[in-house]
Amino acid sequence: MAERSEIECWLTDMDGVLVHENDAIPGASELLAGWEAAGIPYLVLTNNSIFTARDLSARLRSSGLHVPEDRIWTSALATAAFLQQQVPGGSAFVIGEAGILTALHDAGFVMTETDPDFVVVGETRTYSFEAITRAIRLINRGARFIITNPDATGPSAEGPLPATGAVAALITKATGREPYVVGKPNPMMFRSALNKIGAHSKRTGMIGDRMDTDVVAGIEAGLHTVLVLTGISDQAEIEKYPFRPDEIVRSVADLLPSGPSES
Repeated sequence: MAERSEIECWLTDMDGVLVHENDAIPGASELLAGWEAAGIPYLVLTNNSIFTARDLSARLRSSGLHVPEDRIWTSALATAAFLQQQVPGGSAFVIGEAGILTALHDAGFVMTETDPDFVVVGETRTYSFEAITRAIRLINRGARFIITNPDATGPSAEGPLPATGAVAALITKATGREPYVVGKPNPMMFRSALNKIGAHSKRTGMIGDRMDTDVVAGIEAGLHTVLVLTGISDQAEIEKYPFRPDEIVRSVADLLPSGPSES
């Protein structure tokens, strides 16, 4: 496994690593600017499939971070790339919002409720019982079941919201069919990100804040893994898992050229 000094490309999670809610985490702006100035290929990754890369670029800009939309890789984009490879010019019935709908449209897919190749479930704030029922019936008729990410809940100001994984569980219970998950912790998402920037796993690092998605998927994809403690992970959380990242640092500020680190 490469040392940090040998890393030529970077993948980084967004929430908990670069931003917390709508605030940039100290050091994030400098890290991104340093990569840009040095011409280091990188992508910002997120399991959120609601928004397009353009939407997320604007959100990051409002937080004081400059990330061009072509430097953002979502589970929706990874899902579209995977399905385009599986069935070029295929068809899908989609439960989701602009992120996954735009990604599939741009990949040449037709959205239909009539004998689609795939049923694709992504993140949405308005799950419809009618749409879920339609998805169940289409899967029972032979459509392949895909979900953008496995997250069971998502955050809101009022508390947790049911997310893609929870809706997928309902569909699985009704059909007996397990979905194929494209987003983290499937290393497929990292491999598609590597392909997008022409990177090799042996010379690429992954920065994340979750052991159960970022770190385990990074390890399985053969990346140099860095866990930051600005998200959900602390030492007690780390101890729950039988694997370890290559590095543990307090925040992305410790990855700046002058920043200290601990592992």
